[in-house]
Amino acid sequence: MKSLKSKIDTRFGFFILISFLFWIKTLFAYLTDISLGVSGIFQWFILLINPIATTILIFGIALYIRPKKGFYWVAMLLDVANTVLLYLNVIYFREFSDFMTVNTMLGYSKVNQGLSSSSMSLTNFHDIFYWIDIIVIFLLLVLKKIKMDPHPLPKKFGFQITSIGILAFASNLMLAEMDRPQLITRTFDRSYVVKYMGLDAFTAYDGIQLERNIKMRSEAKKSELTVIEKYVKNHYAKPSNITLGKAKGKNVIVIHLESFQQFLIDDKVEGQTVTPFLNSIYHSKSTYAFSNFFHQVGQGKTSDAENMLETGTFGLAQGSLFAQLGSDQTFQAAPAILKQNGNYTSAVFHGNTASFWNRNSTYKNMGYENFLSASDFDVSGDKSTTYGLKDKLLFKDSVKYLQHLQQPFYAKYITVSNHIPYTLDAEDSDFDTPDTGDKTVDGYFKTANYLDQSIEEFFNFLKKSGLYDNSMIVLYGDHYGISNSSNPALAKTFAQDPDHFKEFGDNPTENWTSWDNAQLQRVPFMIHIPGMKDGGIQTQYGGEIDVLPTVLHLLGISTKNYLQFGTDLFSKSHDQVVAFRNNDFVTPTYSSIGNKLYDKDGNEITEPSEAFLKKVKKDRQAVKTQLSMSDSLNDKNLLRFYKNPDFKGKIDSSKYNYSTGLQQALKIEDQLKLKSTSMFSKNQDKSLEDLYKTDAPEANHKSTGENRIQITSPDSNDS
Repeated sequence: MKSLKSKIDTRFGFFILISFLFWIKTLFAYLTDISLGVSGIFQWFILLINPIATTILIFGIALYIRPKKGFYWVAMLLDVANTVLLYLNVIYFREFSDFMTVNTMLGYSKVNQGLSSSSMSLTNFHDIFYWIDIIVIFLLLVLKKIKMDPHPLPKKFGFQITSIGILAFASNLMLAEMDRPQLITRTFDRSYVVKYMGLDAFTAYDGIQLERNIKMRSEAKKSELTVIEKYVKNHYAKPSNITLGKAKGKNVIVIHLESFQQFLIDDKVEGQTVTPFLNSIYHSKSTYAFSNFFHQVGQGKTSDAENMLETGTFGLAQGSLFAQLGSDQTFQAAPAILKQNGNYTSAVFHGNTASFWNRNSTYKNMGYENFLSASDFDVSGDKSTTYGLKDKLLFKDSVKYLQHLQQPFYAKYITVSNHIPYTLDAEDSDFDTPDTGDKTVDGYFKTANYLDQSIEEFFNFLKKSGLYDNSMIVLYGDHYGISNSSNPALAKTFAQDPDHFKEFGDNPTENWTSWDNAQLQRVPFMIHIPGMKDGGIQTQYGGEIDVLPTVLHLLGISTKNYLQFGTDLFSKSHDQVVAFRNNDFVTPTYSSIGNKLYDKDGNEITEPSEAFLKKVKKDRQAVKTQLSMSDSLNDKNLLRFYKNPDFKGKIDSSKYNYSTGLQQALKIEDQLKLKSTSMFSKNQDKSLEDLYKTDAPEANHKSTGENRIQITSPDSNDS
């Protein structure tokens, strides 16, 4: 022990100690928290060595520091910084089954508000393992149990260690290329880079890619639009004569079902129907309900879903378009399109802070005239959850604003109660939760039931107020609520309702595959048109990218000249190859997930015919082209060059002031007088708020206590 201590008391010994401990922590993360799909001895060997090279290179920086204290504190700082990166990726992977990109890190300030409680729900007891070594070493240094070596290392020593690190990195890359050719030069799933090269290498690689993208955007040329215009023209699907204009002139109310997956429809747990009201809407003949509709979000999650529904383009390959590009992006989005085609008033209702996902800037560039957020509602005390105002209160409290909007209007409600960590106050729900051993899964059904009740109360108000008959109501799930890592626990609940989940087999908790994960990317999409009698469940495959052309065609608006990448779900020419953001895809007859092919029943196709492989190759190329075209348009902001004969000029975001939305609506009512079409005016200048009935306990007593979410001041552009 004395010999070991004497070696640790040297600078090189200290370097070896912290490098070794960080290597152990990284392997611990790989084995316990991060799933990389490793198979075979060779891949396991690469996984074992992949943290070594970058750890040597990063920690080796301290070896160049000659002052005694400088060396030790720089070494500790590098250890802490790298551990922070490792741990953030662990937390991120638990929620998103993905890794943090540099883009995501740079956009953190745009999305961090309200995330602290959610992050806490993603922590585990064993997380102390990531930090205990740093704490112990720091104490040992302070208590002088580890002595600081006053002797600087030879000047060439640091360079020698760096050279060893570079050689180790080159060897690691060579081994990776042997197992996965063109790992760096071709675009692979992020997990491949981490599996073969490690988290530090992935972060560096991603940073280089980001810098390349920034340069690409600055050098973009108008001529690059030509190939995109050609693709969109060839991909365009002519609308169905049956549905074209079916909802022309109606108000459009979009209800964003946070983290809501399709399996909740008609589901039962503990003998209870989870979403009885949404079930009734789903099965109504006044509803077009889609049973094979998939979310297509990437790292931007909710903001990706919004972007697809508003613009008909995909989110970014990395990070969030809203957070990274939304402040200066050019859009031809739904609110502006409807303003120009029917003089629609537009508004978003969301009980979280306006800056969350950079919405307060992005919405202006999309042409949203009104954005009612947390600063416009009472979110104090038990009226809010981690992510903002509870859904029952959001719908109820929105009426004081909604009633003053000129009709027709385009109104979007972003719900938040059905959001991880899926918790409610005891007084909000008596729904019995299952016991799967996963608290996230257990709570998910309770908050989904609460959301269902919230929507039922809102529908009741729409009917009482007279809005119902003159509105088209669109309901959609934005993305998964249960991550892939929790799906096996979720599958335990399927056994309670086997007829509803027969596609997952008799024992869904065993032999869970990537195909099963893909099936759970289904989310609800329902278009409810009161008075319609020929609705029903639609079985065609589609995704969120297809919503905008579908909705616009129902409103009688042509999409032929818009650069949108989806197709009308009702069109005979609708494209049923549904692309996921990671290049996987599903079709009505087969799925391509990772490097495996599955038939429509989930059986792996191990011996495909040549004809089938030819079809797969064609579909893969179509998916790659669709995603790359969208990425090119958004990454380079090419829409700024596009002259659309159906879209009148660029949106002037400076004219929107979200801090005075209600005052502006009242002013318009006063100016229009008898010509005003708002609900308030139609009701002879009487409020409709009393028509709204809710059983939310918070609505019947005044909340006390601090806000559960951090309320930001209005955007500087609003002042």
